[in-house]
Amino acid sequence: MTQPKAQLAAAVAAALCGLSTVPAVSHAQPASTERPEEIVVTSSLLPTPKRQIGTAVSVIDGPAIELRGYASLADVMRTQPGIGVTNAGGPGKSTSLRIRGEDGYRTLLIIDGIKDVDPSGTQVGPSFDSLLATDDIERVEVLRGPQGFIYGADAGGVVNVITGRGAELGGSASLEAGEFDTRKITASLSGGDDKADFYVSGADLDTDGFNAQVADDVLRDNDGADNTTLHAKLGFKPTEDLRLQLVFRDVDASSKYDNCFTAAFDPSNDCVETTDQQTYRLSAEHNRGDFGNTFAYSNVDVARDNLTEGVSAFATHGTIDRFEYSGSYKPSDMLALVYGADLQRQEVADDTAGSTLSQDQDGYYVEYQGAFKDAFFLTVGARYDDNEDFGTHTSSRVSAAYVQQLAGGNSVKYRASAGNGFRAPSPFEVSYNRRPFGVLPAARATTLREETSGGYDLGVELDTAGGLHFEATYFDQDIEDAIVYTFDLNTFDDGYVQSQGTSTSKGIELGMEAPFGERWRFIGNWTNNDTETTAGQPRVNRPKNLGNFGVQYASMNAAFRFIANYRLSRDALDFSNTPVDDYEVLDLSVAYSLGKTWELFGRVENATDEDYQEVNGFNTAGRAVYGGARLRF
Repeated sequence: MTQPKAQLAAAVAAALCGLSTVPAVSHAQPASTERPEEIVVTSSLLPTPKRQIGTAVSVIDGPAIELRGYASLADVMRTQPGIGVTNAGGPGKSTSLRIRGEDGYRTLLIIDGIKDVDPSGTQVGPSFDSLLATDDIERVEVLRGPQGFIYGADAGGVVNVITGRGAELGGSASLEAGEFDTRKITASLSGGDDKADFYVSGADLDTDGFNAQVADDVLRDNDGADNTTLHAKLGFKPTEDLRLQLVFRDVDASSKYDNCFTAAFDPSNDCVETTDQQTYRLSAEHNRGDFGNTFAYSNVDVARDNLTEGVSAFATHGTIDRFEYSGSYKPSDMLALVYGADLQRQEVADDTAGSTLSQDQDGYYVEYQGAFKDAFFLTVGARYDDNEDFGTHTSSRVSAAYVQQLAGGNSVKYRASAGNGFRAPSPFEVSYNRRPFGVLPAARATTLREETSGGYDLGVELDTAGGLHFEATYFDQDIEDAIVYTFDLNTFDDGYVQSQGTSTSKGIELGMEAPFGERWRFIGNWTNNDTETTAGQPRVNRPKNLGNFGVQYASMNAAFRFIANYRLSRDALDFSNTPVDDYEVLDLSVAYSLGKTWELFGRVENATDEDYQEVNGFNTAGRAVYGGARLRF
């Protein structure tokens, strides 16, 4: 057992043995027909009531994440509108999260203000392979589409993960076990007062997994995974107006997979990928009167290694250093200005080849936010980026929302937004085309430049006094001159080329929450998405239709809670235009509180034992049962 795992196991054991009699209050809430005012920070940095936002935003909170019980945050996200997820062979394997059909690396992942993207990867994008759904997550906000200009986000959007902050002294510990010899241990401790607060947590997942790839019909071994994630958030207020904060996160993960090659280019299914990631952010937030200012420095450090039969075959190491300033001026509830700058350097080292590349990019932004008679809300903003290798680019966004109050406490919101973004070629993409051999002639002759994106959406949302929420969104977005990977089956040459023209993604998102009876709630969403490449062909692994339909129940005192989620996928094609399986998967989850301290929980994933593939050639799990206990103190 590695040292972090031993420390985590010891912490859980101490909590289970010594703290079981300390009273606590469960954060589970009973079902309610009343929808409280929801505050969102992702759309424009400032906390804003969701009713005033003109962009397409969805939110899932910590209790809902905990009840669903999934080990991977990507599995939680696939229950949200507009999001498709593909996984190649089980826990820890390559996982792509696509918002509105855009590639996963075109989506920005933020964790507690840190742009948590992997600079060691082929593209500088988020890594959902090793991102656990940990107990420290307070809420996740998803901004869909090319509207995240403040963050320098691309076409997919923004996934913003916000973890908890310490308050009264307390904590939790849990132990879960289940299919594939899976074991998950979590522990957390938090506390604080008006001057200082802390929140520390850890999660350890270990699973034997299953055979990842259909083509592995010789070794047929289980391709397991393990992941230890440690997290800390420390805050200190030296004065009433100033808050200092440190956020630290460490991920130590490994995963077995199939189909790799030895140094002699012999094929093998004895393959392991390791990930060692540390991120931290130091920030100082000062608010006085109408002005708010935040200064921050963050660092992302990711080392990856791919081993074939125990020997390193390809190792990379990447870092991102980022200085940020964000400010706001809000003289009244009718007007606000948001402005800021970020200076970023990313470096990636090919440890196998012994080469290092770096790239600097500076960004500056400003946004106007206006409210008129508490009914019409408008934002207009722009961002200017200066990339060391690819010059300057200006992106912008405009959004508007109009809220119409109806009789009986009901309301309807009409919203619209339009924006654009860009993505500079990653250091890996540039260096890959400069290899001395094995490069496609078209790739060698290509001078890669940035790809640009743009789009708009139109939506309507209905909220009733009885707790019904319904929304419908039409979206239309495109990418110009996308950078694509190309491989020649005859010569085995490959490389990255600029795909001249426009690739598109457009469709409709529907979502609804509706109470029925006193204890039940229906939750559902449907996404219809038409995607096309520059050649007019469907984009790879983009289901045309995605749906989630679920029911949730909570007893009168919320001691017993249950959720069932039925998700489906339709009409996806792979690289050779071969159909990918249509499938329907039913997941069930239940939790029961034994007083204020102990809780029992369990879930059944793929309860109907559906036989399907999300990516052609890669296996998925059949019916899997998990259960465990949680202590809160």
